[in-house]
Amino acid sequence: MFFKILAVLSLLPVLAYAQETNFVYNGFRSANLSLDGIAGVTSNGLLKLTNDTKQRTGHAFYPDPVQFKNSPNGSVYSFSTAFVFAIHPQYATLSGHGIVFVIAPQRGLPGSLASQYLGMFNETDNGNSTNHVFGVELDTIQSKEFNDIDDNHVGIDLNGLRSANSTPAGYYADGGEFKNLTLISHKEMQVWVDYNGTEKRIDVTLAPINVQKPQTPLLSHRQDLSSIINQSMYVGFSSSTGSVLTSHYVLGWSFRVNGEAQALAPSQLPKLPRIGKKETSKVLTIGLPLMVLFVVSMLILSVVYVIRRKRKFAEVLEEWERDYGPHRFKFKDLYIATKGFRDQELLGTGGFGRVYRGILPTSRMEIAVKRVSHESRQGMREFVAEIISIGRLRHRNIVSLLGYCRRKGELLLVYDYMPNGSLDKYLHNQPKATLNWKQRLRVIKGVASGLLYLHEGWEQVVIHRDIKASNILLDAELNGRLGDFGLARLYDHGTDPQTTHVVGTLGYLAPEHTRTGKATRNTDVYAFGAFLLEVACGRRPIERRDPEDVILVDWVFSCWNRGAILEARDPRLGAEFVEEEMELVLKLGLICSHSDPLMRPSMRQVLQYLEGDIPMPELLSMGLSSGGLTFAHREGFDDLAMSYPTSTSKAFTNSSSVAESHLSGGR
Repeated sequence: MFFKILAVLSLLPVLAYAQETNFVYNGFRSANLSLDGIAGVTSNGLLKLTNDTKQRTGHAFYPDPVQFKNSPNGSVYSFSTAFVFAIHPQYATLSGHGIVFVIAPQRGLPGSLASQYLGMFNETDNGNSTNHVFGVELDTIQSKEFNDIDDNHVGIDLNGLRSANSTPAGYYADGGEFKNLTLISHKEMQVWVDYNGTEKRIDVTLAPINVQKPQTPLLSHRQDLSSIINQSMYVGFSSSTGSVLTSHYVLGWSFRVNGEAQALAPSQLPKLPRIGKKETSKVLTIGLPLMVLFVVSMLILSVVYVIRRKRKFAEVLEEWERDYGPHRFKFKDLYIATKGFRDQELLGTGGFGRVYRGILPTSRMEIAVKRVSHESRQGMREFVAEIISIGRLRHRNIVSLLGYCRRKGELLLVYDYMPNGSLDKYLHNQPKATLNWKQRLRVIKGVASGLLYLHEGWEQVVIHRDIKASNILLDAELNGRLGDFGLARLYDHGTDPQTTHVVGTLGYLAPEHTRTGKATRNTDVYAFGAFLLEVACGRRPIERRDPEDVILVDWVFSCWNRGAILEARDPRLGAEFVEEEMELVLKLGLICSHSDPLMRPSMRQVLQYLEGDIPMPELLSMGLSSGGLTFAHREGFDDLAMSYPTSTSKAFTNSSSVAESHLSGGR
């Protein structure tokens, strides 16, 4: 009996802690929430989960963990929450993505994606039983891949976005009559989520803010949450934006374990921002004739102005391009974004055109715009189709191609803007502003990850064909992103690439590519090998020296051959590097630059070597020789003109020194 009493007493602190988890926020001005992504609190106390930024996530969590069980294998306590929200889309009938009330094992939901993933999951972990995530979604987009019932529904999510139960948004008024609600109506609505730990039942209720909590829940689902919710969890909200700008607000929030959440006070909640402009005062009767005359005059002038402006911003638009509508930008928007393509916005000039920085007038999103001339229309339809395909690539180490625009004799490609510019300038053009070894290794691993995605991770095989430091761009956190897909080729998995023109940059071209014209995954690996040595040594693959050119791979090989491979490292690094990592990168660069394509590793193996998942083979076993490496670099180059890449001092570079280039056909 004594031990039973001790056992009960030992549980009292846990139970007390669970019972004390009770909070209420009528506005968030003084709330100490844990925020990440684009979430923030406005000056008047609104919790704004998203702002006018595309493809971003926003999270807000109660800062302290909540005890939901008395032991890891115990049953989940009853809990209750209530919150008031509002969704303000940019357009009346279009919206971004919705809001989710979340119970998760950690704050911030790391690795989550925007758009249809609602900032909760990504393409690899969605639906995994190890997620331990419970959510109630207020979804305003119908995502077919998650079996959404419509674009205006409430759903219960268990470890994934395929809702265990969902129903159209609305509420049951007195008498049981169902009344529809539109989640993107700009109006405040209140949600109640109640879990009965005894009956293992989840009830979700929705109503306008001026309506008392209905007696009949909108959604009811029986589910024991003990296997989903851990003993200690975090509670909060998740939201995300897509292609349409939408602001998601939470005005008030209450939560309680082992009891009903405290009711919110509508009169104390912060006010939503005004929609539209203030009403102007009525025009005085005496001024009406003058105003009519003025309006008619302005109308005539406006018609003349519009006609001239249309001519100025005239675009090429053919019938087949209507299928690519969402990916096509208006020339007028790009013209305004780049301030008329003025020289002050010029980021760089390369073999394929000029690149400008811009800010889109509506979304305020920073972009990079490349202007490419095309005098011939031959193959343009296939070229644009390939651009749209590449535009669907999504990877954290690949610069996103957002879309295109055609006008008169030029094509404009629109990319994400990279604020830190190209890697090339940190290696060769700015000796006082270089990257340390840790930053360089992170860039190398990022580019390897992006290239693996191109070769194996997408629906088609993408051969980049122009991997080099000037085409590696650095984002705000100095993460490496592979950009400039102007030479890329696509083909289906399991098929052989076709022979095409020899394109690329001297020093990065694989010997078999110059002989056969065939670009393969192996030729990309060869270029990546040259890139590895360039980053580690801080030297270009081919440098013009007297009395003859210095080929980087031969020089690194000679250092290895005499047992001093670390002498090849960039002297600007000094002693601030890890010898084992430097040696690994240099040797891997030699292996990837092997003259025999069958001896080169795949990008999957390259990434495994870099991460230390598998040991790298000894160079002696790879059959490397000084003669073989020299042959690999020089063969097939005698008939090609020597050209060196141009780098930029700003954010987006497109310096491509090519042996041969074509806009359409063999791009």
